[in-house]
Amino acid sequence: MDQFVIEGGVRLEGEIPVSGAKNAALPVMAACLLTPEPVILHRIPEVRDIRTMARLLEHIGARVEFRNGTLRVEAAEIGQPEAPYELVKTMRASSLVLGPLLARTGRARVSLPGGCAIGARPINLHLQAMERLGARIRQEHGYIIAEAPQGLRGTLITFDRITVTGTEDVLMAAVLAEGETVLENAAREPEVADLAELLSKMGAQIEGAGTSTMRVRGVARLQGAEHTIIPDRIEAGTFLIAGAITGGDLLVTQCRPDHLTALISKLLQMGAEITEGGPGALRVRRPGRLYAADVTTEEYPGFATDLQAQYMALATQAEGVSLITETIFENRFMHALELMRMGADIRLEGRRAIVTGPRELTGAAVIASDLRASASLVLAGLVARGETIVDRVYHIDRGYERIEEKLSRVGARIRRISV
Repeated sequence: MDQFVIEGGVRLEGEIPVSGAKNAALPVMAACLLTPEPVILHRIPEVRDIRTMARLLEHIGARVEFRNGTLRVEAAEIGQPEAPYELVKTMRASSLVLGPLLARTGRARVSLPGGCAIGARPINLHLQAMERLGARIRQEHGYIIAEAPQGLRGTLITFDRITVTGTEDVLMAAVLAEGETVLENAAREPEVADLAELLSKMGAQIEGAGTSTMRVRGVARLQGAEHTIIPDRIEAGTFLIAGAITGGDLLVTQCRPDHLTALISKLLQMGAEITEGGPGALRVRRPGRLYAADVTTEEYPGFATDLQAQYMALATQAEGVSLITETIFENRFMHALELMRMGADIRLEGRRAIVTGPRELTGAAVIASDLRASASLVLAGLVARGETIVDRVYHIDRGYERIEEKLSRVGARIRRISV
């Protein structure tokens, strides 16, 4: 099992690039099942979740080639329209194949996802929407069995609450459904719009992508396409916070500043300087002290729950009291206990964390509980006095592409060891 060993106290300076978005890559990979023709995807990050999804596509029957960030998927035949537990248990996004399989073959067998460290992520909204489209759904031996032998039919679907994967899954099912489907209270995340862009290149007819109401006119067949996915806004946000927390001078390149407005606003409020560094680039500096600022996580375009843990690490270095409210997941403060072991002053009250700073952090052995918690502990280690050892970094490998190498190139003293 790998660990990160970090020697803190170094300002980060230089240029750090952002990879393609893992959360955009996974649904577009699932969308490749909608056509028998080849789909070529560029800027795919080489992270664990991508490799898992590639294995799932191969299990279903697709041919997958992955080289130098370019993925070629050809699902000429669907041999096994299923997502087995052995794969789904390691990656929640595996359930995204439900919609494409049901639309393409009229049947799907997908394992129910197990528990998640950061809270429940039920797929009941996916299933209710599939039933509205005409599918028959039943549960059997831990699997969801979905059947639509007569095909799917367009309808009005209003989500009870905003769901990103639910929106993506139903969107992929609707593009091959007969007639028009309207999705209301749809997720507006950039990753949803990126999926819609690929589907449109494949011949889908979609209006309103990136808004809360989407209209889809079903087509009989989709074709192959070529697509470059969007930059990873969560990785970009993590690097912006890294620059601010270390008092450094970082140029974060190959990103989309318009996807980061909520974080940028909060960093400016705290006293960091954020300026444009050219096309697709942001420069972050911290000329003086940081000041506390409250944050409440919300669906896009609000403050991303996937940046909450990293923001908490930053708040430990800010003067005053920061109130962090988590509204998306009910159990996403496990990193707080590890930060407290490093000297952070954090009090937890249900879905609120009260962070008082600034506090000098000291290096310690800490354990990552999930993907974004891993990133928060790395950030804390960058400013802690002494040595920090982050265990279970396989979590961070799920979503960050060689993060230790990128940080090392801008001055961080971080190395990976195997134990």
